[in-house]
Amino acid sequence: MSEQPLRVNFMSMPASPKVMFLNGPNANLYGLDRDGTYGSESFEGIQQSCLSHAETLGITLDFRQSNHEGILIDWIQEARLQHDALIINAAGLSYRSVPILDALLAFEGPIIEAHMSNIWKREPFRHHSMLSQAATGVIAGLGVIGYRLALDATAQLLTQQKG
Repeated sequence: MSEQPLRVNFMSMPASPKVMFLNGPNANLYGLDRDGTYGSESFEGIQQSCLSHAETLGITLDFRQSNHEGILIDWIQEARLQHDALIINAAGLSYRSVPILDALLAFEGPIIEAHMSNIWKREPFRHHSMLSQAATGVIAGLGVIGYRLALDATAQLLTQQKG
């Protein structure tokens, strides 16, 4: 039996759900070290893949990256007013940023924490993400597939919320 990809039809809703997908420090370097932890696909390629997948799910995706903690916090606060859900890979800030955690705790919609690498197979300091406390769920270790799964999960959570 072959499995069909998840399809969520938001077309009957007045407007498609808006999801902000935030990427933290150094995510813009994905793909530059082809043998590295994060694979060979460039950040731009990952972004395009996510935008295409979101479109098939009927989601309006706002995909962003910053190397600066304060900008990520500003965007999370912006998302509180303009977006239905949030996906975040705060990268190295996941393990030390109380201000990002506080901003996420103020967000009322679903939050998916996504990591390209399996953080539990890496250095011990990466084994505890402070941001998980605010997350509805966590996806880690699946590379770009995990990003698409984060979009699928977000679409499902938004559907459940509406129903």
